Amino acid sequence: MDELLEKFIKKIEVTQLQFTRNMMNDIDWTARLIGLRGARGVGKTTLLLQYIKKNLKLDGTSLYTSLDNIWWAENRPVDVASEFVRKGGRYLFLDEVHHYPTWRQEIKNIYDDHPELKIVFTGSSLLELLDARADLSRRAVMYHMQGLSYREYLNIRLGLDFEVIRLDELLEDPVPLAQMVNRKIKPLQHFDDYLKNGYYPFFMEGKTGYHHRIEEILNMILEIELPLQRGVDPAYVIKMKQLLQIIAESVPFIPNVSKLSNRMKINRNTLVTYLHYLQEARLIAHLYKDAKGISRLQKPDKIYLENPNLPFTLAGKNAGKGNIRETFFINQVAYQNKIEYIDQGDFRINDQTTIEVGGKNKSFEQIRGIENAYIAADDIEYGGNKRIPLWLFGFLY
Repeated sequence: MDELLEKFIKKIEVTQLQFTRNMMNDIDWTARLIGLRGARGVGKTTLLLQYIKKNLKLDGTSLYTSLDNIWWAENRPVDVASEFVRKGGRYLFLDEVHHYPTWRQEIKNIYDDHPELKIVFTGSSLLELLDARADLSRRAVMYHMQGLSYREYLNIRLGLDFEVIRLDELLEDPVPLAQMVNRKIKPLQHFDDYLKNGYYPFFMEGKTGYHHRIEEILNMILEIELPLQRGVDPAYVIKMKQLLQIIAESVPFIPNVSKLSNRMKINRNTLVTYLHYLQEARLIAHLYKDAKGISRLQKPDKIYLENPNLPFTLAGKNAGKGNIRETFFINQVAYQNKIEYIDQGDFRINDQTTIEVGGKNKSFEQIRGIENAYIAADDIEYGGNKRIPLWLFGFLY
């Protein structure tokens, strides 16, 4: 265990605290067992290390370790936890647990055997708490973490301190909110860069190689995580990559499952299941006309990529502006709200608000006569009269 402690201390020493995600305040750190899901690259590890550095003492009572380390090939978490508790350990942080084959059983045993120990674990978006031998769903308080909002991107890049805006106050009167931002910066000056290069926190390491790193994340999810965690046939991985590219170039992608299944030479239900897995992996987002009672075998009405950076990675110059606008809107709003696809207008939020997304000259024709209807318009600074700057929806988390 000394080797783990040494690596832990070295990581803490290089952890920076200039910017921390708001999510750190949303987590109930008093819970005995906390789980944090999220796609690769969104900053789960950084969040854990920052929390430790800000709130816990390095006196032997805390330990962070990642289970993707080769050290775990010959060691067991339950044994390390027992030794850690005997030496006064109280806070155990287990990162990337999905790399350890029996992680659920190990964590369950640690939780049951050491009631004085608080455990935090992280894993991929595909993390499942329930299997035949260990059910963590009744024990763990789970959270999902996604990439940076536009607000967080501005704060981290420019050293600012913009606060989260509530959806209801944004819809009620966006003008003073937009004025507040415009007094400090020109939000449109940075918006395009965020859409292309700002969702993943590793943008801070430079634009060179940024989209190559996203490609590596995609390949890891498609080639390793989905086959191992969901049993996806590796023979279909290349077809799933092609499907993601089609979605990236569409405005938006309206799936014809029968045609797709014939083209990919795959059973229809299997294809819909694979689409469900891609959504679980946070690579795509599904929209339905009625979000109630959705089953795994229900075909989505529209499909988008999960965040606006992905179209640039997968389609490059072929990434459509309209697609990127709508992808941004869904990504920022759906994190804490329900979004549905509708025939008149683009989206319905929380069963009561209709939104049409478009450019600065977008008319109200498509949503005329609808109550609680708004335009989310790109390329405007302030808005007004039910016209809201699209970028301002990036301040909701």
